[in-house]
Amino acid sequence: MSTTPPPKENLLLNIACNVVAPGVMLTKGAKLLHLEPKVALLVALAFPLGYGLYDAITRRNFNFLSALGFTSTLATGGLGLLKLAPFWFAVKEAVVPTLIGLTVIISQWTKKPLVRSLLFNEQVIDVPRVETALEARGHQAAFRRLLQDSSWLLAASFAISAALNFGLARYLITAMPDTPEFNEQLGKMTWMSWPVIVVPSMAIMMVALWRLLKGLEKLSGLTLEEILRQPPEKKPS
Repeated sequence: MSTTPPPKENLLLNIACNVVAPGVMLTKGAKLLHLEPKVALLVALAFPLGYGLYDAITRRNFNFLSALGFTSTLATGGLGLLKLAPFWFAVKEAVVPTLIGLTVIISQWTKKPLVRSLLFNEQVIDVPRVETALEARGHQAAFRRLLQDSSWLLAASFAISAALNFGLARYLITAMPDTPEFNEQLGKMTWMSWPVIVVPSMAIMMVALWRLLKGLEKLSGLTLEEILRQPPEKKPS
């Protein structure tokens, strides 16, 4: 069996397909490309769906951000087509990260905790080496507790994201759907969500990752360099 890790993900392409392209299509697609609102929604959904399928084929991996982008785009477009009040867009913005946070917590009691995909994964950590060291030292139970602590920190990051999402949406989105003002406000929220929402959430996720790595150092007896996956050495020409 091959132990070669899957190719690394292109983060910029990920963000472009799952966040930027759907946001632009929902807010500007109908005007720039002269599309019907329903067609613009379908095109916007095609970006995260297509990227998720591509990532599943090339890296044999479920792309969490693609699933989030698809769900969020579908909800935003659907609410726009139904022409619901701006309040419901704020609710939608809070519901998505809330559901993710709950999934992180609930997955602790499943065979595949979500924290393993987000933090303890082979893209960042030399998982086989760490698991072998933990088994040799008899620290599997302590490791599971460490993963649970990391899961709660991840869930906290999504809870903060939900609160910030709701507040930002209530502040920015005041116009009714299917109006130029609404499209402009929705586009503004798409860009502002990164510095206002993503940065604080990512900061907490980095704290969770750092706590996980320090815990692994203590439990496994490995150094940080040994825990982190090292790039393959280039063969001499």
